Amino acid sequence: MSLEKKQEEGALSPTTSNVGQVTDAYAHDAVFGEITEDGPNYRNVGWLGTAVLMMKTQIGLGVLSLPVAFDALGIVPGVIVLCVIAGITTWSDYIIGVFKIRHREVYGIDDVGELLFGKPGRIILGGAFILWWMFTAGSGMLGISIGLNAVSDHATCTAAYVAVAFVVAFVLGSIQTLGRISWIAWVGLTCILTSILIVTVAVGLQDRPASAPKDGVWVSDYKIASDASFSSAISAVTTIVFAYAGTPAFFSIASEMRDPRHYNRSLMLCQSVVTVFYIVVGVVIYYYCGSYVSSPALGSAGPTVKKVSYGFALPGLIASTLLFVHITGKYMFVRILQGSRHLVANTMIHWSVWLGCTFGTSIVAYIIASAIPVFSDLVSLVGALLGTPMCFQPMAGMWLYDNWSRPKRDWKWTAMVCWCGFVILAGTFLMIAGTYGSVISIIDDYKESGGSAAWSCADNSS
Repeated sequence: MSLEKKQEEGALSPTTSNVGQVTDAYAHDAVFGEITEDGPNYRNVGWLGTAVLMMKTQIGLGVLSLPVAFDALGIVPGVIVLCVIAGITTWSDYIIGVFKIRHREVYGIDDVGELLFGKPGRIILGGAFILWWMFTAGSGMLGISIGLNAVSDHATCTAAYVAVAFVVAFVLGSIQTLGRISWIAWVGLTCILTSILIVTVAVGLQDRPASAPKDGVWVSDYKIASDASFSSAISAVTTIVFAYAGTPAFFSIASEMRDPRHYNRSLMLCQSVVTVFYIVVGVVIYYYCGSYVSSPALGSAGPTVKKVSYGFALPGLIASTLLFVHITGKYMFVRILQGSRHLVANTMIHWSVWLGCTFGTSIVAYIIASAIPVFSDLVSLVGALLGTPMCFQPMAGMWLYDNWSRPKRDWKWTAMVCWCGFVILAGTFLMIAGTYGSVISIIDDYKESGGSAAWSCADNSS
């Protein structure tokens, strides 16, 4: 698309010459500065590509643990919790789009923190953002290692597969712009949807799930409502939060849209597809597998289907992980070089800083994946400790920031203030209680393994 077309769509602010004519040599962006033809174009993602990137930040890791979450909660409470979290996060995502239009200079959630709480807010939310995506990237690398083990029948040490995942994530995550990555997101989304649908159909056709007893008549022991312990139930809730926790990435994605005014169109498509898919997959797989559902869920339908589904899932897991690495590295990269010509020019400093950021993100994620190698526990911990404060409280604060001083305070304003208060309280409760439940679960798993599971060669796909 030509620069003039982008300017007409509101994507870029044109730079004018002394005689008031628009120059087509460069344009100014509130985040990236002067975007020229001599460097990467950071504003080149269309609305459909944006929707796919949004979906890929969500559909990937979280969906693989939804049937296990339903096992802890029961089908009816599980669906209710999922719909409630879908509603809250969709509202949060919508607020990001509104806030981005009103504050074009906002690139990440740390900018929101500074607007709300000054420098301490920037430091706290910026640090939480980095940790969140590093942990999520670690979850992605762990998922890739599980897939490689499943496809290869554990042909080599699991620690080696995690290392392979690290290399792939670093190399592909270092592609400069989301516009250039969007085609990988398309491939990854198609593959992960296909793999999960294969398992969903297979569990309905099979005699019994792979881990169920082989003798006797099999009847699924699914529960309409479960009597799980508090720690198990709250961990399941935060697992569902994790499935919707692409929210903090939407700041970065919106910043690279050609026209941010199309953000809501992308958001509605994303959340509609994600929610319907989550409900269908979670309910069907849990209904047929009951308490014998696997985590990740792709192992629930026996060894043959497991290989096939993971074969399709691997590109999707790779796409998710490289996105997590890219978004985290891009955030640090922008913060380091913002205001410098090196941000948008292909200089030695540009490439050194960029590759340093993506490598640093990848190596930390690799350490996390190797040190906490239990997939469901890692997903739950990340969702509780970092996912909720990234998806709930800041967005309520954003609405209050823009509307608290509004002169006309009618019943709608009062209702929205109450809603924001509820979102803040709910997010805080889930963060504290969910972290507690996840830590208890991790401690129990380490008691079973004797603490020897870190950097293990054991097969993690069984």
